[in-house]
Amino acid sequence: MIQQAHQDHPELSVLRLCEWFSVSRSWYYEAKLEQGDERETELRDHIERIILEFPGYGYRRVTRALARAGWKVNHKRVLRIMREESLLCHLKKRFVVATTDSRHRFPVYPNVLADRVLTAPDQAWVADLTYIRLRGAFVYLACILDAFSRRCVGWFLSREMTTQLTLAALNQAIAERHPAPGLIHHSDRGVQYASHDYVEQLQAIGAHISMSAVGNPYDNAKAESFFKTLKMEEVYLKEYESFADAEANLQEFIEQVYNTKRLHSSLGYLPPAEFEEAYASVARS
Repeated sequence: MIQQAHQDHPELSVLRLCEWFSVSRSWYYEAKLEQGDERETELRDHIERIILEFPGYGYRRVTRALARAGWKVNHKRVLRIMREESLLCHLKKRFVVATTDSRHRFPVYPNVLADRVLTAPDQAWVADLTYIRLRGAFVYLACILDAFSRRCVGWFLSREMTTQLTLAALNQAIAERHPAPGLIHHSDRGVQYASHDYVEQLQAIGAHISMSAVGNPYDNAKAESFFKTLKMEEVYLKEYESFADAEANLQEFIEQVYNTKRLHSSLGYLPPAEFEEAYASVARS
């Protein structure tokens, strides 16, 4: 009660307040210290809950997440607590299975995305695929991201790394977003993206086709960054029992965590869905 009164009337001295409430100053400071200890414990618990939900978060993202939850705390303090509680991310990257085969007879296209400044969603999509390890087998995940908001707008999991895998992800993105003609679709030069069926679908929606240079992963850095996050914060933390188990867990991570909850540093520490909502709100005003 006395601490609340001090917050409501900061112009009054602690001595005067203690006299009003008939308590000693030593009692007041001991009570305040105990409250501080409780607040510190509450902060540590909150940080631990954030890390449990987002294992790949570093201290800067944790600080932003705390701020969104109403905490006023310095990033240095968060770093100290995470060190003391052994909550800093130490996930290791596992071996890589090659997924790109650019040795094929299909035409390839120049990179038209490299110098393009994006100002809105659905101006450009980036597409890529990766492997997911099951017990005794690999399955393959194709994803399409909006290059402006980093939102995963289409994905598909398959036991085979074929054009049907990437085409299914593309069709999902088209059905979800209904892009206008002029969309830039950027990918590597793999056969799954250069094939007749895939290119025909892109041409049908009036998309401009863009492809990375051979052996240059930085040309598709946004997709690479997404897969790194997916592997570190979902795939490497679990042992999928079956194809269905992998599919269900990946769906939950992509749609319920990455798109809607996970803070993205390049988006002003907003999740992709919230970033798109903020853009739409400004565009309407």
